[in-house]
Amino acid sequence: MRVANYYGREDLRVESVEERALAADEVRIDVEACGICGTDIHEYTAGPDLTPSADAEHPLTGVGLPVPLGHEFSGIVTEVGTDVTSVTEGTAVTVNPAIVCGDCRYCAEGRHNLCESVANVGLSADSGGFSERAVVPAANVVSLPEEIPVAYGALVEPFAVGVHATRRSGLEAGDAVAVFGSGPIGLAIVQAAKAAGATEIFVSEPRTTRREIAAEVGATTTLDPTSTDAVKAITDATDGGVDVAFEAVGIEPTFTAAIESTKRGGQITAVGISNSDVGLTPNDLVVVERTINGSNGYLSGPLADREFRMVTRFLADGRFDPEPMITARIDLEDIVEDGFEDLVDPESDHVKVLVEP
Repeated sequence: MRVANYYGREDLRVESVEERALAADEVRIDVEACGICGTDIHEYTAGPDLTPSADAEHPLTGVGLPVPLGHEFSGIVTEVGTDVTSVTEGTAVTVNPAIVCGDCRYCAEGRHNLCESVANVGLSADSGGFSERAVVPAANVVSLPEEIPVAYGALVEPFAVGVHATRRSGLEAGDAVAVFGSGPIGLAIVQAAKAAGATEIFVSEPRTTRREIAAEVGATTTLDPTSTDAVKAITDATDGGVDVAFEAVGIEPTFTAAIESTKRGGQITAVGISNSDVGLTPNDLVVVERTINGSNGYLSGPLADREFRMVTRFLADGRFDPEPMITARIDLEDIVEDGFEDLVDPESDHVKVLVEP
């Protein structure tokens, strides 16, 4: 079968590999679609980071480079292991990619998304969604409602990130919200915040196409921070700031703007993945009693289906609309040129590119 293997920075190769046999607790999935995530782009341009290093295997999975990429995917189960009873052949599924140890203090506390040695299908395992077929633990699959196209299952993972961030934020019905960055995660947060009852949703995003999509999926006001003082516009419109701000980029300007756009006593939830330092003035928190918290992924381990099923229900009943976020569908053979390289381009209008092997 064909699979996109990651060998290191800017080295992603579509190769033909032999399929392996299933373990007793695994399933084989005929992949319908797999989304290219910002994490994948980060690995491509700056990794290895979340993938194993070039000279060491992952401590939980024992996998080293090269590693198959692709952790946002869906498809049809074509084979089940001998011990699997939770899903049957022919079932449409999406995949919660987190593989946890079950032994560390965080797993013991039920906070599996904070597992000290977490691995992920499509990043640090021997299978991924940028392939014709994938093998994953049965515990990681979540069935899809008949009401939605199977390909939409590839968007369940980023939507689950948005749902988890919204739940972490403490957002209440009637709150005003600001979202900084409207890539796939920012757009998922917009829809999750709307579903949670936010009445005003401000989005700050420099790219025109992404602002337009944000407005289409629920933003009440969109702002271009390159031509408008987004913080002033938000604080003027909300009598001093929003109740909750989400930072979905991971850079200093948006991090600072998220803090400054929040009211006294407000909440900032950081979702953007980054190793970069961000400037922080303690008085922007202390004397105004703002709170910052982080949001990492979604519930996983024994709770792997909890937030994923919330998303599938919202997709089925129309509260979530993934279609505006899908800006291209490409073949696996074109994943580098028409996928990764296009998304790296700062002038690209793409939001979510789906690879359909």
